[in-house]
Amino acid sequence: MTMSMKDEILKRILASNGEAVSGQELADSLGVSRTAVWKHMQTLQEEGYTFETIKKKGYVLTGVPNSLSPTQIELFLKTEHFGREIHYFDVVDSTQTIAHKLAQEGAPHGTVIIGEEQTAGRGRMARAWESVHGSGIWMTVIVRPDVTPQQASSFTLVVAVAVTMAIKTLYQDIEPAIKWPNDLLINGKKCTGILTEMQAEADLVQALLVGIGINANQEAADFSPDIADIATSLRLEAGEEINRAALVALILQYLEQFTELYIEEGFASIKTLWEQLSCTIGQRIEVTTIRERFEGIASGITDDGVLQLTQDDGLVRTIYAGDIKIL
Repeated sequence: MTMSMKDEILKRILASNGEAVSGQELADSLGVSRTAVWKHMQTLQEEGYTFETIKKKGYVLTGVPNSLSPTQIELFLKTEHFGREIHYFDVVDSTQTIAHKLAQEGAPHGTVIIGEEQTAGRGRMARAWESVHGSGIWMTVIVRPDVTPQQASSFTLVVAVAVTMAIKTLYQDIEPAIKWPNDLLINGKKCTGILTEMQAEADLVQALLVGIGINANQEAADFSPDIADIATSLRLEAGEEINRAALVALILQYLEQFTELYIEEGFASIKTLWEQLSCTIGQRIEVTTIRERFEGIASGITDDGVLQLTQDDGLVRTIYAGDIKIL
């Protein structure tokens, strides 16, 4: 990750653990003027960082914004590849759109595109996704697994496990559950959506573009009337503000771990954990596909991540795609 001068200054101040950092020492060590350091400090204050200036000693950090900047995420990051290159935007149309372009240009495995706000965020089937500024986690991860397009069809389920595990680890009082194939629910309300798109040749995946949208710090009034009854946020469920940078870093850690397992052993190695974290298996559901609508009991998933449904007459059907409603 190539850091700007401003981010390098911030990194050194964050590493000081509350001790004063001299502006002149920053200037000397970074090879810039004292005035340049001062200008970057002004920019950091505009971004929400607060400092106390102590005469003859320097700057003391007194407040940090709840930001998704690369510097903030890097503080918590423990991965080898995922998140080591981050493209950060205050406002972006869609992280998926930028990810497609960067992937075509050769962006490395684990590259992250993240924004404070999306103006054209989207979910499955081109549905709009509300992406309020500074309240959620709106990101896309470029993954380059050595698998076939057919094998990659189950990767959304791998991502769901990674996100669920990260949330459960940081916020143990809430219980997110996976609704097949790409949603996370808390107490029956949606808090997370996952969109996986592919760049591939006939027999080889070039890149998977993994879009993750998480309602993190929204209050109830932030949701539009259309979704107010079916959406929730981690903050509403946990009763506390969510540290978004810490959560992103842990998601990337779990995602890297489960991606490596998936590449080496396939989805079958993660299937049992997915079933344990799911709110779909064992439930009566209604399935809507392009052609029909039917009901039954969600009885399990295959080693390829395909949902199995047992109808009332005992017939077992396999669901490759469609919308499900838990009855």
